[in-house]
Amino acid sequence: MSKFVKNMLVDNLKSRLNGVGEVIVVSLGKLDAQKTSDLRRSLRKKNIHLQMVKNSLARRAMLETPLEPAFQTHEGMLAIAWGGEDVVDLAKELDRLSGAKEFEGFEFRGGALDGSRLEAGDVKSVAKWPSRAEQLSILSGQISSLGSVLAGQISSMGGVLAGQVKSRIEDLEKAGSAE
Repeated sequence: MSKFVKNMLVDNLKSRLNGVGEVIVVSLGKLDAQKTSDLRRSLRKKNIHLQMVKNSLARRAMLETPLEPAFQTHEGMLAIAWGGEDVVDLAKELDRLSGAKEFEGFEFRGGALDGSRLEAGDVKSVAKWPSRAEQLSILSGQISSLGSVLAGQISSMGGVLAGQVKSRIEDLEKAGSAE
């Protein structure tokens, strides 16, 4: 491959990954062209991109970016995946597909998250994290539960106080009518 073509490929990869904060590096193993197309199609439905890359070109393209650690130790042809709603959704979908019988040989090699390197086992750990939507629902539940506890405590104290005031008024009315 000529230097001109390599530079074009590096520039293309740079432009495609511009603004991407995390990638997962995978090996497609011995998947044939049909299975690879099926894999890409199923990932596309989740807004996840998969691109085959030559490791040396990916290393050159990612120099001085947060994605650089993903390509430090791998060799040969690999595929990189990025996209989805967040890195957890990306990892969950790739983990689900790596366990599918039809994509046998599809495996994690690592990745990059917030400028740090992920090993293959780390990607599986990320897949077990709650997704962004799940985290937001957990957070909103915790916030609303504190509010409802506080409102319950305020209203219960107010109810007790109102009951005591009403009881005192009734006692005073009885004492006033008895005189």
